[in-house]
Amino acid sequence: MADEKKTKEKPLEKMTSKELRVIALEVPEITGVHGMNKPELISIIKKARGIEEKALKKGDSTVREIKQKINELKMKRKEAKDADDAKKASQLRRRITRLKKKTRRAA
Repeated sequence: MADEKKTKEKPLEKMTSKELRVIALEVPEITGVHGMNKPELISIIKKARGIEEKALKKGDSTVREIKQKINELKMKRKEAKDADDAKKASQLRRRITRLKKKTRRAA
């Protein structure tokens, strides 16, 4: 009975980053464990164990990708402001705001 409890492992998604790092360090193929965040650790552990991940929906993207888009839009907005294009700057501001809300939902 006690052996069964030891072998049972909680789902990867419910583990903390520290617990995931310990598991990832045990797998010899995985390198750079300490530089990864939780979603990266989960995906690399699943890949090492042969667990198939469900594909992201068309509209889904990671927080890092969204933040990269935000930074690109901020640069475009600055260029629009420098060119005195208030309408374009306003549009870009709204898009940035929408993406920021999306990052909060994705986190």
